[in-house]
Amino acid sequence: MKLVVVGDALLDVDVRGAVGRLCPDAPAPVLDVSGETVRAGGAALAATLAHTDGVDVTLVSAVADDEAGQRLRAALGDVPAVWGPSPEPTPVKTRLRAGGTSLARLDSGGGPRPPAATDAMLDEVLSADLVLVSDYGRGLARDERLRAVLDRVPVVWDPHPRGPAPTPGARLVTPNAAEAEAFSGFSDPTEAAAELRRRWSARAVVVTLGARGALLHGGGTPTAVPARRIPVLDPCGAGDRFAATAAARLMAGAAPDEAVAAAVTSAADFLLREHPEAEQPSTVDAVRARGGTVVATGGCFDILHAGHVRTLRAARALGDCLVVCLNSDDSVRRLKGPDRPVTTQDDRVEVLSALGCVDEVVVFDERTPEQVLGVLRPDVWVKGGDYSAETLPEADLVAGWGGRTVVVPYHSGRSTTGILTRRS
Repeated sequence: MKLVVVGDALLDVDVRGAVGRLCPDAPAPVLDVSGETVRAGGAALAATLAHTDGVDVTLVSAVADDEAGQRLRAALGDVPAVWGPSPEPTPVKTRLRAGGTSLARLDSGGGPRPPAATDAMLDEVLSADLVLVSDYGRGLARDERLRAVLDRVPVVWDPHPRGPAPTPGARLVTPNAAEAEAFSGFSDPTEAAAELRRRWSARAVVVTLGARGALLHGGGTPTAVPARRIPVLDPCGAGDRFAATAAARLMAGAAPDEAVAAAVTSAADFLLREHPEAEQPSTVDAVRARGGTVVATGGCFDILHAGHVRTLRAARALGDCLVVCLNSDDSVRRLKGPDRPVTTQDDRVEVLSALGCVDEVVVFDERTPEQVLGVLRPDVWVKGGDYSAETLPEADLVAGWGGRTVVVPYHSGRSTTGILTRRS
């Protein structure tokens, strides 16, 4: 299936360096430049991200025949593109960066004259299974011939405050919170999404909320999609990452809520890749840093039941954090047989992580947890069951770094196997 990204392409330039002094004539930092990074931006970034994901994608945009335009084409690499002419210089956004932070941004290029869509551009749009309109307010999305063509194909629309309203009937429109408020007049995301869906005659509107995730309105009860909190000052590119993922997933047949959930996750992953300094230290590291006690336990936790919860609570009470070493799906199959697990690895991680007594979940592929224990090196290793600490195979390993093994009470009659037997 083919995705076409149509919209305004920009050139993004990051000038990197270090700051160690101020200007003698003003309280402004001096950036000692060490290098620069050139990237395709705007609609070109959205197309690049989809291409990196393995999506069959083509960019449709307009670019001037100037030096910045040539650099933009080169930065696009092997992403297929259909270019039209632009009457204005290629827009360039230059960020001055030091220590992972933007000191200033310099904008150049662009102008009041909008580009016009050519026949070749329109033909490419009509060839798409789905079109992502990546509007950056430079005028291409206002072109009447382009808008007439967009009425004939499925559309996801990523709007811009200076751009036009999406064409009616868009499958999904993706404003951020500030854009949604500006377009609708409502500060509440739920009210804004409902109003914009009505006003734009869109099938669905999703308001992206940064660290708070996203709010999807498709006509029924709105759906809130949570996100991991990635503490960055400059989320540049996250919106394009969100829109590209949502469009690709919808094109592949996903429901809107599934597409939005995938897009929220991919936007967070994108920010972590772009800003590795934003990765928060693990709970284990934080506990160790303040001299606390790290507790670990392990198991399949296939169907979570009261026996599991009692074991986990008892384990957490023995220290300052609890890490669950979880058997992967392959590991469970090797231990329990081809019909297990009943609950997939990702779902088991999600359920365990939601428990207040669990601080982290670590998945391992081996039959037994010795390898992951050697990495975690917990102060206390906990098992639930009718064992004695001395007979547990992990006891000697844990003792090797000064840890201790503890057995918490076995809860007779409460087991996944027992539950499955009774249900069969």
